[in-house]
Amino acid sequence: MQLPIYQVDAFTDKLFGGNPAAVVPLKSWIADDLMQKIAFENNLSETAFFVPSENGFDIRWFTPTVEVNLCGHATLATAYVIFNVLKYPKNVVSFGSKSGVLKVTKEDKWLELDFPVQETVLSEAPEGLIASIGKKPTEIYRASDDYMLVYNTQKDVEALKPDFGALKHIKARGIIVTAKAKSKKIDFVSRFFGPGSGIDEDPVTGSAHTKLVPYWAKKLDKTTLTAEQISSRRGFLKCTLKNDRVLMAGKGKLYLKGKISV
Repeated sequence: MQLPIYQVDAFTDKLFGGNPAAVVPLKSWIADDLMQKIAFENNLSETAFFVPSENGFDIRWFTPTVEVNLCGHATLATAYVIFNVLKYPKNVVSFGSKSGVLKVTKEDKWLELDFPVQETVLSEAPEGLIASIGKKPTEIYRASDDYMLVYNTQKDVEALKPDFGALKHIKARGIIVTAKAKSKKIDFVSRFFGPGSGIDEDPVTGSAHTKLVPYWAKKLDKTTLTAEQISSRRGFLKCTLKNDRVLMAGKGKLYLKGKISV
């Protein structure tokens, strides 16, 4: 069996920037273990699979080791393929997912994700978190399946060098670290560490912004924000808090298209 595959750099307009995701269009679902093996073979932070549905498409996301319930950059990459490669005629595409209906709107070169807000609550650090992350934050929040650590400055976030072997044992999908940006053009910055999900550092994490945006919207008293994920590849997002939804706009760049034999 041969399957088409695409690789798109998401949340960037530059090749080798943003977050690369593999996208595999399917006519119907294949076995879960096969999707997991394909994601492992791709060795990217996420591989997205999608099938046609009555209302658009259904989508699922796999890291190299596990299936996840929500992924922003691979959804943007999938929408990029649907709009720009498969020439989908509408400017809004709907995805059925384990996190409900997700919509992506195409506006020129920008793709805007419409995701549900993920609430955060103040939390204590679980055993080993501070030691493995390397620096004590000013605040710690639990955000569904992640921890979110807030620091005083962007420099604090940039300087973090986690012990990924130790961080892997923290019971969470990942650890979000964030601070107010030093640039007047950016509202806040972040990084995302997910060794427990098979990803030491994710370059740009759309799903993390469903937790970051509500926090910073309240902190900065504004509902329209600009964000940069300051991994080595970096990524830029235009974000809006709209009631119980987070809108995240980014761009994409096609890197690869081909076929896989399984």
